[in-house]
Amino acid sequence: MAVYTLVQAVHADIDIRKSRFIAIAMPVDGRDAAQLAIARLRAGHPAATHVCWALLAGGQSGMSDDGEPSGTAGRPIMEVLRHHELDNVLGAVVRYFGGIKLGAGGLVRAYTDAIASALKDAQRIEYVAQATLRVEIDYPEEARIRRWIARHGYLLEHGSHGAQVELAIRLPAAELPAARLALRDLTQGQARITAPEG
Repeated sequence: MAVYTLVQAVHADIDIRKSRFIAIAMPVDGRDAAQLAIARLRAGHPAATHVCWALLAGGQSGMSDDGEPSGTAGRPIMEVLRHHELDNVLGAVVRYFGGIKLGAGGLVRAYTDAIASALKDAQRIEYVAQATLRVEIDYPEEARIRRWIARHGYLLEHGSHGAQVELAIRLPAAELPAARLALRDLTQGQARITAPEG
Protein backbone atom coordinates (compact mmCIF):
# COMPACT_ATOMS: atom_id res chain seq x y z
CA MET A 1 0.00 0.00 0.00
CA ALA A 2 1.41 3.37 -1.02
CA VAL A 3 2.02 6.06 1.58
CA TYR A 4 2.68 9.69 0.88
CA THR A 5 4.56 12.64 2.22
CA LEU A 6 4.13 16.35 1.52
CA VAL A 7 5.93 18.24 -1.23
CA GLN A 8 6.23 21.25 1.10
CA ALA A 9 4.87 22.72 4.32
CA VAL A 10 1.25 23.93 4.35
CA HIS A 11 -0.53 26.28 6.76
CA ALA A 12 -3.98 27.34 7.86
CA ASP A 13 -5.14 29.95 10.36
CA ILE A 14 -8.67 29.64 11.75
CA ASP A 15 -10.64 31.28 14.56
CA ILE A 16 -13.10 29.28 16.66
CA ARG A 17 -15.02 31.09 19.41
CA LYS A 18 -12.28 33.71 19.85
CA SER A 19 -9.43 31.16 20.02
CA ARG A 20 -6.93 31.26 17.18
CA PHE A 21 -5.65 27.95 15.77
CA ILE A 22 -2.59 28.08 13.49
CA ALA A 23 -2.06 24.72 11.80
CA ILE A 24 1.12 23.60 10.06
CA ALA A 25 1.80 20.29 8.30
CA MET A 26 5.30 19.68 6.97
CA PRO A 27 7.49 16.89 5.68
CA VAL A 28 10.16 15.87 8.20
CA ASP A 29 12.95 13.33 8.22
CA GLY A 30 12.20 11.56 11.51
CA ARG A 31 11.64 12.48 15.14
CA ASP A 32 14.75 14.67 15.63
CA ALA A 33 13.74 16.92 12.73
CA ALA A 34 10.18 17.06 14.08
CA GLN A 35 11.39 18.10 17.56
CA LEU A 36 13.46 20.91 16.02
CA ALA A 37 10.42 22.12 14.07
CA ILE A 38 8.27 22.07 17.23
CA ALA A 39 10.95 24.04 19.13
CA ARG A 40 10.97 26.64 16.31
CA LEU A 41 7.18 26.90 16.51
CA ARG A 42 7.32 27.47 20.27
CA ALA A 43 10.03 30.11 19.82
CA GLY A 44 8.01 31.80 17.07
CA HIS A 45 4.83 31.85 19.18
CA PRO A 46 5.99 32.56 22.75
CA ALA A 47 2.55 33.85 23.80
CA ALA A 48 0.67 30.77 22.52
CA THR A 49 -1.29 28.76 25.10
CA HIS A 50 -0.57 25.37 23.49
CA VAL A 51 1.57 23.88 20.70
CA CYS A 52 -0.02 20.47 20.06
CA TRP A 53 1.38 18.04 17.51
CA ALA A 54 1.37 14.60 15.95
CA LEU A 55 4.15 12.91 14.01
CA LEU A 56 3.74 10.04 11.59
CA ALA A 57 7.22 8.67 10.86
CA GLY A 58 7.22 4.88 10.94
CA GLY A 59 8.56 3.66 14.28
CA GLN A 60 9.28 7.23 15.43
CA SER A 61 5.63 8.39 15.49
CA GLY A 62 4.28 10.28 18.49
CA MET A 63 1.91 13.02 19.65
CA SER A 64 1.37 15.63 22.35
CA ASP A 65 -1.69 17.41 23.73
CA ASP A 66 0.63 20.01 25.32
CA GLY A 67 -1.64 20.71 28.29
CA GLU A 68 -4.99 20.33 26.53
CA PRO A 69 -7.25 17.62 28.02
CA SER A 70 -5.92 14.17 27.15
CA GLY A 71 -6.89 12.97 23.68
CA THR A 72 -8.36 16.28 22.49
CA ALA A 73 -5.47 17.60 20.36
CA GLY A 74 -2.62 15.22 19.46
CA ARG A 75 -4.89 12.28 18.62
CA PRO A 76 -7.24 14.28 16.34
CA ILE A 77 -4.21 15.69 14.48
CA MET A 78 -2.80 12.14 14.14
CA GLU A 79 -6.11 10.82 12.78
CA VAL A 80 -6.21 13.51 10.07
CA LEU A 81 -2.63 12.66 9.03
CA ARG A 82 -3.57 8.96 8.87
CA HIS A 83 -6.71 9.75 6.86
CA HIS A 84 -4.47 11.45 4.27
CA GLU A 85 -2.18 8.33 4.21
CA LEU A 86 0.87 10.40 5.16
CA ASP A 87 4.26 9.36 6.51
CA ASN A 88 7.29 11.39 7.59
CA VAL A 89 4.93 14.30 8.23
CA LEU A 90 4.56 16.50 11.30
CA GLY A 91 1.19 18.12 11.97
CA ALA A 92 1.19 20.89 14.59
CA VAL A 93 -1.43 23.35 15.80
CA VAL A 94 -0.56 26.49 17.76
CA ARG A 95 -3.48 27.71 19.90
CA TYR A 96 -4.00 31.17 21.29
CA PHE A 97 -6.79 30.87 23.90
CA GLY A 98 -9.53 33.44 23.42
CA GLY A 99 -11.25 33.12 26.79
CA ILE A 100 -14.13 30.80 25.85
CA LYS A 101 -13.76 27.13 26.83
CA LEU A 102 -14.64 24.75 24.01
CA GLY A 103 -15.11 21.53 26.00
CA ALA A 104 -13.57 18.19 24.99
CA GLY A 105 -15.79 17.69 21.93
CA GLY A 106 -15.23 21.26 20.79
CA LEU A 107 -11.46 20.90 21.13
CA VAL A 108 -11.41 17.67 19.11
CA ARG A 109 -13.41 19.40 16.34
CA ALA A 110 -11.21 22.51 16.46
CA TYR A 111 -7.89 20.63 16.18
CA THR A 112 -9.35 18.32 13.51
CA ASP A 113 -10.66 21.26 11.48
CA ALA A 114 -7.43 23.24 11.82
CA ILE A 115 -5.09 20.51 10.53
CA ALA A 116 -7.62 19.39 7.88
CA SER A 117 -7.78 23.00 6.62
CA ALA A 118 -3.98 23.08 6.30
CA LEU A 119 -3.98 19.81 4.33
CA LYS A 120 -6.91 20.77 2.08
CA ASP A 121 -4.72 21.93 -0.82
CA ALA A 122 -1.52 20.06 0.12
CA GLN A 123 0.46 18.37 -2.64
CA ARG A 124 1.38 14.79 -1.80
CA ILE A 125 4.06 12.61 -3.34
CA GLU A 126 4.65 8.93 -2.81
CA TYR A 127 6.99 8.35 0.10
CA VAL A 128 9.90 5.99 -0.55
CA ALA A 129 11.91 4.96 2.52
CA GLN A 130 15.59 5.84 2.10
CA ALA A 131 18.75 4.45 3.67
CA THR A 132 22.43 5.39 3.69
CA LEU A 133 24.89 2.66 2.77
CA ARG A 134 28.54 3.21 3.73
CA VAL A 135 31.20 1.46 1.72
CA GLU A 136 35.00 1.38 2.05
CA ILE A 137 36.92 0.69 -1.15
CA ASP A 138 40.43 0.91 -2.49
CA TYR A 139 41.34 3.98 -4.55
CA PRO A 140 41.36 2.16 -7.95
CA GLU A 141 37.67 1.21 -7.43
CA GLU A 142 36.40 4.76 -6.78
CA ALA A 143 35.68 5.87 -10.36
CA ARG A 144 33.80 2.62 -11.13
CA ILE A 145 31.65 2.95 -7.98
CA ARG A 146 30.91 6.62 -8.65
CA ARG A 147 29.73 5.72 -12.18
CA TRP A 148 27.51 2.99 -10.70
CA ILE A 149 25.99 5.51 -8.24
CA ALA A 150 25.25 7.98 -11.06
CA ARG A 151 23.84 5.28 -13.38
CA HIS A 152 21.31 4.19 -10.73
CA GLY A 153 20.34 7.75 -9.77
CA TYR A 154 21.53 7.32 -6.18
CA LEU A 155 22.85 10.24 -4.12
CA LEU A 156 26.48 10.38 -3.02
CA GLU A 157 26.05 12.03 0.39
CA HIS A 158 29.68 12.07 1.42
CA GLY A 159 33.10 10.90 0.32
CA SER A 160 36.29 10.84 2.37
CA HIS A 161 39.81 9.84 1.46
CA GLY A 162 42.17 8.33 4.00
CA ALA A 163 43.94 4.99 3.85
CA GLN A 164 40.91 3.99 1.79
CA VAL A 165 37.98 5.75 0.13
CA GLU A 166 34.78 5.83 2.17
CA LEU A 167 31.54 6.68 0.35
CA ALA A 168 28.10 7.27 1.86
CA ILE A 169 25.37 6.44 -0.67
CA ARG A 170 21.69 7.42 -0.22
CA LEU A 171 19.27 5.04 -1.95
CA PRO A 172 15.78 3.54 -1.59
CA ALA A 173 15.80 1.10 1.34
CA ALA A 174 14.12 -1.58 -0.79
CA GLU A 175 17.16 -1.60 -3.10
CA LEU A 176 19.72 -2.31 -0.34
CA PRO A 177 20.10 -6.08 -0.95
CA ALA A 178 20.68 -5.61 -4.69
CA ALA A 179 23.07 -2.70 -4.04
CA ARG A 180 25.18 -4.80 -1.63
CA LEU A 181 25.49 -7.57 -4.22
CA ALA A 182 26.34 -5.12 -7.00
CA LEU A 183 29.04 -3.43 -4.91
CA ARG A 184 30.62 -6.78 -4.06
CA ASP A 185 30.56 -7.80 -7.74
CA LEU A 186 32.02 -4.47 -8.89
CA THR A 187 34.94 -4.76 -6.44
CA GLN A 188 35.47 -8.55 -6.69
CA GLY A 189 34.39 -8.90 -3.07
CA GLN A 190 36.82 -6.25 -1.76
CA ALA A 191 34.22 -3.60 -0.75
CA ARG A 192 33.58 -3.33 2.99
CA ILE A 193 29.95 -2.40 3.49
CA THR A 194 28.69 -1.14 6.85
CA ALA A 195 25.13 -1.38 8.13
CA PRO A 196 22.76 1.14 6.58
CA GLU A 197 21.33 4.09 8.48
CA GLY A 198 17.69 5.13 8.10
